[in-house]
Amino acid sequence: MKAISIKPGTNNINLVDRPEPNISAPDDVKVKVIRVGICGTDREETSGGRSLAPEGSADLVLGHEMFGRVVETGKSVTRVKKDDYIVFTVRRGCGKCLPCLMNRSDMCLTGEYHERGIWGLDGYQTEFVVDKEQYIVHVPSELESIGVLTEPTSVAEKAIDEAVRIQTSRLPDAGSTPDWLYGKRCLVAGLGPIGLLAAIALVLRGADVYGLDIVDEKSVRPQWLEKIGGKYLDGRKIPAQKVAESVVPMELVFDATGVAPVEFNLLDALGMNGVYVLTGVPGGDRPLQIDGADLIRRLVLKNQVMIGSVNAARDHFQFAVDDLAHAKLLWGDHLNKLITNRHRFDDFSSAFSHHGDDEIKAVVEW
Repeated sequence: MKAISIKPGTNNINLVDRPEPNISAPDDVKVKVIRVGICGTDREETSGGRSLAPEGSADLVLGHEMFGRVVETGKSVTRVKKDDYIVFTVRRGCGKCLPCLMNRSDMCLTGEYHERGIWGLDGYQTEFVVDKEQYIVHVPSELESIGVLTEPTSVAEKAIDEAVRIQTSRLPDAGSTPDWLYGKRCLVAGLGPIGLLAAIALVLRGADVYGLDIVDEKSVRPQWLEKIGGKYLDGRKIPAQKVAESVVPMELVFDATGVAPVEFNLLDALGMNGVYVLTGVPGGDRPLQIDGADLIRRLVLKNQVMIGSVNAARDHFQFAVDDLAHAKLLWGDHLNKLITNRHRFDDFSSAFSHHGDDEIKAVVEW
């Protein structure tokens, strides 16, 4: 079978032949891959950035945002059946720490985890894959066109879930509403796929959502946000550090920019008792000067929380499926417009190199 692989530490991407995997255990599930999303992590890998081949191999099969259909199951599998649409999760635990033993490898304590298509395990940019039932999430057929968005949505779901859990545990008035986010002012910074998918989850929970980016308001991403009820803020006119005074202080800030100076400036947008969750990973190693004393004073005197969030557990993948289904009912084909670029698997070169202003999510079709 065909697969797209890279030699870690290089930009040498190739279409290679790999043996087709087969069921070998009662809890195995074999899946025909339909499409795989491309994100910043993939593009970092293909430019020579962070990645690790499986032990004993010189190359790594790419891809972690997968969507496929079950073709065969082991005899003990009950969660899915042949012809079901599914996604597999990404991270595999270390097998040593308590979180990993609880199937919460997203909170691994040792750092000895592996990630399919990223770190030490082959990914999903290939025709067939086999994995264990515990890592599978069923996707209803109604979501066939957007099921590939499940993994990036799960990242947003985890970050929002963590922020809400913290707020509901520390604020005296949090129990007055069944959902702390209802009516809350939320700023999503960076309107790439993660940011827009976070906006979906926040709008569905009744939040007042603002989206911050540095693109023209009539371009595809701001227009997509406004269609679901969000409000666009042009960061060139209202920079992050001016949001609170120019618009309104935010009760939650969701960062998906991956730009360190912006990420620190976003603290100025946060209101009293606010929570700020970061999902964007900055690139490069350029030093950044900040007023450390002012930063700490603000966090302390305003009861603010700043947390980082990465990866997602299986439950967050299920939250993602549920929210995508709800969003599909509300906004219909508008959800399909999140996938702006589709490439055949044998057109992999342009799939990883193209990243224009008109792109939201690119996928490889298998």
